[in-house]
Amino acid sequence: MGADAKRKTRRGKRGGESKRQTDTGSEAAPGEQHATNGPGESAGAADGYVAPPMEAADSMFYYDTAGQDSAGGEPAEKISPASYGLVNPDLQKYLKSCEGMLDGPEFETTEDRDIFVRNVYAEMKNHELQLTTDHECSRILEKLFKISSEYQIRRFFSITKDDTLRLAIHRFSSHTLQTLLLLSAAALEREVRGEANDFAADAEADGGDSAGTVRTEIPNFEQLVLGVVEALTPHWAFLMSNEYASHILRVLLLVLSGKPIEDQASSKNSIKSKRSTKYMEDRNGAPVGHRSLSAQRAVPESFAAALERLLSAANGAMSDIIARGFTCSAVGSPVLQLMLELDADRGALEAQGSLLDKCLMGLISDGAGNENPRRDAAIKMALEDVVGSHFLQKVAETVSPPLFQTLYDRYFGDNLKKLALHPIANFVVQSMFSNAKDGRQLKAMIAQAEPLVHNLLFCRRPGVVRALLDSCVRLGAGYTEIMNALYRGLGASEAVERKELINLLAFLITYPEFAKADYYQLPFSIQGSLIIQSIVQFPGSGHEPLLESYFGQDPERLVSWCKDASGSRIIEAIVSSTHIPPKSKRKVLEGYVGKFVDLAADKYGSHVVDACWAAAGIEFKEKIVSELVQADARLQDSPFGRTVLRNCGAEQYKRRADEWRQRERNIEKRKRMFKDIVGSGAPAAEGGRKGGRAPAAAGKQPAASKAKAADEIDALFGATQKLAALGGPSKEGDQATMPAKIETAGDKGLEAIADALSGTSRKKAKSKARKAQDDTAETPTAKKSKKDKEAARKDRRAFTR
Repeated sequence: MGADAKRKTRRGKRGGESKRQTDTGSEAAPGEQHATNGPGESAGAADGYVAPPMEAADSMFYYDTAGQDSAGGEPAEKISPASYGLVNPDLQKYLKSCEGMLDGPEFETTEDRDIFVRNVYAEMKNHELQLTTDHECSRILEKLFKISSEYQIRRFFSITKDDTLRLAIHRFSSHTLQTLLLLSAAALEREVRGEANDFAADAEADGGDSAGTVRTEIPNFEQLVLGVVEALTPHWAFLMSNEYASHILRVLLLVLSGKPIEDQASSKNSIKSKRSTKYMEDRNGAPVGHRSLSAQRAVPESFAAALERLLSAANGAMSDIIARGFTCSAVGSPVLQLMLELDADRGALEAQGSLLDKCLMGLISDGAGNENPRRDAAIKMALEDVVGSHFLQKVAETVSPPLFQTLYDRYFGDNLKKLALHPIANFVVQSMFSNAKDGRQLKAMIAQAEPLVHNLLFCRRPGVVRALLDSCVRLGAGYTEIMNALYRGLGASEAVERKELINLLAFLITYPEFAKADYYQLPFSIQGSLIIQSIVQFPGSGHEPLLESYFGQDPERLVSWCKDASGSRIIEAIVSSTHIPPKSKRKVLEGYVGKFVDLAADKYGSHVVDACWAAAGIEFKEKIVSELVQADARLQDSPFGRTVLRNCGAEQYKRRADEWRQRERNIEKRKRMFKDIVGSGAPAAEGGRKGGRAPAAAGKQPAASKAKAADEIDALFGATQKLAALGGPSKEGDQATMPAKIETAGDKGLEAIADALSGTSRKKAKSKARKAQDDTAETPTAKKSKKDKEAARKDRRAFTR
């Protein structure tokens, strides 16, 4: 009886809701499902909804998505996801059959691919929006976009512009819209440079009028993106709380700002969730693979004004409670963090009433001296929140030095021990340490953290110590203080104990425990290896204690390090460090003479041999290669050994040792010229080295173009070095394009590198030109003698007959 009553109660409730929907939904369009379609909506969003009472202390974290009220007190607008009905089974079956072609190997010709794509779009005509809301078809569309022309993408994008908002909050169509935005980001840069494809030609190929005209003008990518901005801006706060739309907002902000967008296949991708990324990987459907998205992009001038309006409107539309609620919202916080980053870029981050001011409960407006217990309690809770900690990490990266100091003094100074050892808050502490603004502030942080170093190292919080070390390298200060803190934390107070510093860090063990342990049974620590790699980047005498400890070790023990995943990283870092003097580096290399064959055949040791090869001079390189050549048969049987032999040019050394030596001299000459020219053009860092060269043409070239030029030259140099390692010269086409690439990079004074990279100088070029003239002069004589020989041969044949 009780079960029947319960069943009737549920039916009655469902019937009541249905009745209310019938009464209130008379003004809705047919086919819309207001009550249950949206993840950010519920049945309680209907008229008459009464929000639950909010406690005063909950205002930082409570966000009532169902009962949002506008500034005028009117109920929030009800928005339902797009709904166009079920896809025709025949069309769905056709698209699934096409998926095999999209996942398969490349098409034989470009024409075959274009015909295939046009046929698919022809079959989908008038069903595009319907397909975007289907589970399988939306994924197939994303794959199809990868091989579509810009016209086809623009046409599909333009079809969605009238229903952008409802598509953005749909579970499946939101991903389709995201892919269109990403592809637009790649095409916008070409539009800005004036490299867009001809509209009429594309339209005619895709089924335009026979006369070559187009029935309807399709907007370009700039207009399409601006249309998305116009459609989404009025509903920004609602979309930030919608789990299907928040990633659309992040992509849109990145597209408007031209900021780099992470590789979609990367594990650190912040645009798609981990579950979505894995889903696409399992089905061979990573939506976008454009390399241009991972770098800063040129965007139309109109985007700057559009972004300004969007951020201002979004900030004005959000109340203090809503903004603070997003700080700990798993859905809205990533969008909020990106908005703060863009506010910092435009200089509006710390204005009174700004978005950050709302999120910090008026900390900027009130000033540092005003106390607010509610604000302090809320921020301390956010420090230990899984989502709120990410928000505070972004705050540490973007705020100005005065506000940074205020936050550190008020919320970290007295609570440093508790926060640094907390499983979540320690990441915020790492961000604070990593973003120290100057050397004075860094030394104060080290002084506060010094008593905690032991607990941090041995209570699974070594990342906090690493953050201090990285800041020491970045700011060029605090080396002595951090090393003393490490000695204290490792229990190495005496000079004899400090000689084992590299062992204590590599195995992350205290000295008393190390003295009693079996050396060869100690496991390497990944975190300890990373700490050592940071220390060897200390300039001057900062790394000398570690280097002295290294030279005090048994050589046989160090060879065993080279065969471990973490230990080999330590040796590579020491060998490749630019701050270790050549004399000390030569001593390190000599310790492995006679061991290179054994190391080259090992999975991890082969990387150490490559690092030693890169750091060695010509004479020492010959020692290495001669040792490897003697064990050629053994190394050829190992995949790692074969790679080392190829990198060292062992085959050329065996056959033509003189040519090998000349090749290595040329490589060294290119290296020196590369360092001289690029080093002189690079802007000096704050507090840089003494005696550094001044730029050749200071002020004539912006820093961004210099950095771009350096990256371009670095890539060219690396490619040439690889070609040289194979024992052959670079291709003529590559030699011809190198000067053009370097000149395009922005510095004509770097053209000398083109000569160095192509292995020629001006004198050699002239001598080659003269040689070519001599060859052309001798060619007729050679051909004539050949004809004479052929005539003589015919005469002999006639005589013998």
